[in-house]
Amino acid sequence: MDGDKSATIPTNLRLLLVIEEIARAGVPVTPTEVNAHLGLPKPTIHRLFSTLTDEGFLQQDIDGRTYSPGPRLRTLAGGVLSSLRIRTARQAILRRLSREIGETCNIALPDRDAMIYLERVETEWPLRIQLPIGTRVPFYCTASGKLYLSSLASNHLKSYVAATRLEAHTPNTLTDPDALMDELSRIRSQGYALDRSEFMDGMVALAVPVQDPNGRLMVTLSFHAPTQRFDADQALSCLDNLKQAAAALAGLVESDIEPA
Repeated sequence: MDGDKSATIPTNLRLLLVIEEIARAGVPVTPTEVNAHLGLPKPTIHRLFSTLTDEGFLQQDIDGRTYSPGPRLRTLAGGVLSSLRIRTARQAILRRLSREIGETCNIALPDRDAMIYLERVETEWPLRIQLPIGTRVPFYCTASGKLYLSSLASNHLKSYVAATRLEAHTPNTLTDPDALMDELSRIRSQGYALDRSEFMDGMVALAVPVQDPNGRLMVTLSFHAPTQRFDADQALSCLDNLKQAAAALAGLVESDIEPA
């Protein structure tokens, strides 16, 4: 958008356009990068970023230059994803997947420092792992979290690993930064992630991405099971089921944003 067009943007629309550009980028951005698409005066774009940060819609990243969605914007996004019409269809997809696999299936949303369980369908087995909706789990030792980390740009991933205390939750947790980076590289190549009892003893999990129309990870779809019933090889036998369900979930979002 050129400078002349920026003068026609209504004042009350500018904050929304900034948020839209941040969502479109999908990675931490600077005010200058956002303004390359909006063409607003420099003091204006910095004032808008300041307002959104003060109100919790944006947050400044550890590099001091870039900004990411803040807690209020993430809550807003989660609310949109949980709208009744989408949730009804999403639950049907999860229930079908859970019946196919026979285990608990989850949708998780990346937050600033953890994955949050957004949706879940429980297995009918009496032996089950309790991770209810709203549970926050670490990035570095869960299938969904590692999958999200693998989607990050290399510089942001390196910053995360360098700044995070890789605490051992089980003997299998990857606490060596180099080993974790190698694992994330494999996940990026293969397009799925396994949790081999890295977060909880006796639990295996498999996660795949649900992508937005631009091919970026939006949420993760996973299932987890006790190792008494599943090992890693058995989990991988369900990969196609997960991928088909993930495609169906992505289709819900695409159909929801199409013009009426």
